[in-house]
Amino acid sequence: MTIEATHGEERIEDVDVSAEMQGSFLEYAYSVIYSRALPDARDGLKPVQRRILYQMADMGLWPDRGHVKSARVVGEVMGKLHPHGDSAIYDALVRLAQPFTMRLPLIDGHGNFGSLDDGPAASRYTEARLAPAAMAMVEDLDEDVVDFVPNYDNQLTQPEVLPAAFPNLLVNGASGIAVGMATNMAPHNLIEVVAGVRHLIEHPDATLEEIMRFIPGPDLPAGGTISGLEGIRDAYATGRGSFKTRARVAIENITPRKVGLVVTELPYLVGPERVIEKIKDGVNAKKIQGISDVNDLTDRKNGLRLVIGIKTGFSPEAVLEQLYRLTPLEESMGINNVALVDGGPRTLGLLELLRVYITHRVEVVTRRTRYRLDRRRERLHLVEGLLIAILDIDEVIQVIRGSDDSDQARTRLIDVFDLDRIQAEYILELRLRRLTRFSRIELEAERDALREEIAFLEGLLSSEQRIRELVAEELDATAEKYGTPRRTLLTEAAPSLAGSARGKKAVASLELADVPCVVALSTTGRAVRIDLPDGAELQRATRRSKHDAILSSVSGTSRGELGALTSAGRILKFSPIDLPSVPANSVQLGAGARIGDYLTLGKKERVVALVSLTSDQPIGLGTKDGVVKRIAPGAYPAKPDFEVIALKAGDEVVGATQGGDDAELVFVSSDAQLLHFPASLVRPQGVGAGGMAGINLGDGARVLFFGAVAKPEHAVVATISTSSTALPGTDPGRGKVSLFVDFPGKGRATGGVRAHSFLKGEDELTLAWVGTDPALAVGPDGAVRALPELGARRDASGTPLDGLVGSIGTQLGG
Repeated sequence: MTIEATHGEERIEDVDVSAEMQGSFLEYAYSVIYSRALPDARDGLKPVQRRILYQMADMGLWPDRGHVKSARVVGEVMGKLHPHGDSAIYDALVRLAQPFTMRLPLIDGHGNFGSLDDGPAASRYTEARLAPAAMAMVEDLDEDVVDFVPNYDNQLTQPEVLPAAFPNLLVNGASGIAVGMATNMAPHNLIEVVAGVRHLIEHPDATLEEIMRFIPGPDLPAGGTISGLEGIRDAYATGRGSFKTRARVAIENITPRKVGLVVTELPYLVGPERVIEKIKDGVNAKKIQGISDVNDLTDRKNGLRLVIGIKTGFSPEAVLEQLYRLTPLEESMGINNVALVDGGPRTLGLLELLRVYITHRVEVVTRRTRYRLDRRRERLHLVEGLLIAILDIDEVIQVIRGSDDSDQARTRLIDVFDLDRIQAEYILELRLRRLTRFSRIELEAERDALREEIAFLEGLLSSEQRIRELVAEELDATAEKYGTPRRTLLTEAAPSLAGSARGKKAVASLELADVPCVVALSTTGRAVRIDLPDGAELQRATRRSKHDAILSSVSGTSRGELGALTSAGRILKFSPIDLPSVPANSVQLGAGARIGDYLTLGKKERVVALVSLTSDQPIGLGTKDGVVKRIAPGAYPAKPDFEVIALKAGDEVVGATQGGDDAELVFVSSDAQLLHFPASLVRPQGVGAGGMAGINLGDGARVLFFGAVAKPEHAVVATISTSSTALPGTDPGRGKVSLFVDFPGKGRATGGVRAHSFLKGEDELTLAWVGTDPALAVGPDGAVRALPELGARRDASGTPLDGLVGSIGTQLGG
């Protein structure tokens, strides 16, 4: 019911309340869905975010300019484009600048932009400018690549969508709550997403499984671990799914007599204060046991470091499992890929998201090409007219001087020189200093360059395939410029038992379980744990798959402690319980995870062997410069990592082994010399010693392989030769496999015997390996490669290989 007053009189109109409410609600819902809460599938931005980036670009707040007050940006956006509250605009601006929220921040913030546990300072205290990645979002806006629409008061225009030179919706994710629907999209790695887009451009009918080879899962800004990938597959297929994220936790000695849990990465959008609060609540409620204290040692230099002390007598692994179940160290993240497509909300799978983006970029590049072609044609038209004038400049000047006014001069130029109105007008406005011989040469060069550009642009527009190829090339350039390595570890391992109906019972059995296991490390750096409970036996895979060549393996228990010996001469202690587990009856190392994701390795440092710290067998190692050392067992420091050899400058460990005096230690050098001698010739030393001479190397030679052979009659030698001048990755080389018993032994610190003959153009070995037959080769990507058949003479030259071999190893148990 509505009451209106007209000239002092009341007029009453009857209104259907249900119809009024329905209409008002629909208008409100429409406004929220289309103008506030949901991102556009093309550029991945909500309207307020798009307006912020556009207005900042229009203000010239580029990465190479100075920061300005955030309040000024908020005021410009609110006054010109976004007629809403300043707090909503500032909140959106802050989110675009937070590195823990955005995988690729679009705004470079200066000042307190908040943390996971605290909000930002007021806009009058902070400053902002566009981040480098934001320039890729707004580039080419002045070349008619997108439609512009009026702002709220029809005084200005704004882009309907940004050009978006990278798939921002997948890279940075999105979240929002509309009326009757919501969106929650996880961030991804730019390099992986671009690789997936490129593959879809080249293969439009690609399946989801093919695309997931390039985009295996989300890559969260805070890192952490995603456990169990089934929910991710569901989300990629249907647009909806969920997965578990875990903190990255290491068990370390925080004091000489105290063990603690050190948290260096947390699940997405989980702050340390929230974790500490939940731990304290659990301890006070006696739901969590075994914790003595919690200290937040986070700082700007070292990043997140949350240290959780473990009481004496408690298993750190069992306490960690409690924390995963009862605190935010493990969180569930739901994916609901709802975005605007063609003006309407849709739930999109991964393939649909990529196709929408590809269509958008193809349209952007097509419009940009058409715009540039029109501008080049217009300029060529003027240049051609100007060249006509310069060729007969005296007559041009005479015509202009003989005219009464500019209109008559224009008309006479058109008639005399066969020009059009645009060319004649341009000549009339020309400055006399341009009429020189040098200007003519410049104009002719410009004309030729314009014709080449026009031909190129016309060729682009004539072929959609060439446009798509250009889109792919530009995406590659963007990924190379702004891409960063993956931060989040993906594992197929099942998440913890949080929320399980059999919670307490399962945890009790987990605390007691400490079964025998084998930890295997592939030559490509992937590690797995194979549990062997109840006397189970390790069985080899019936067929080979990626990454199955073994670099090293060691036996232990699932909750015991093993060592990883690195090229820097360090041993890093770790527990097998942290590694992904695979069945004993079907071992596939491809299911493992990169060992570098579990251990803190230095730059260019790699793991060369896994060792037992409880064995009574010495550890033997060899270095690039030919040094050999055996380390006396049982004398290892009580530290999480320690040095086991004093390396000289430029030297590094190339291989390591663990065994008794009856084994044969083997060196193979880059100049194709093989030396083996009994391990008993090398007396064990302490961890601080520098070793002794192992092999005498020729000028410029280096050790490629060091290892041990326990049963010479079962061992083989594999070598691959090539030229040192060949570009890496271009020449597979020549390979051979020989019997180890064909190589006579020599004394320690000698030069050895020839292991491979070089043909013309060859001058070095690129790869060598000695171990139990068979020798398994893999490519740089871990794929299976074929080696020549066994039986070549020890000094033969080998046969050409079909493909590039990245590494050689043995089969598990070999």
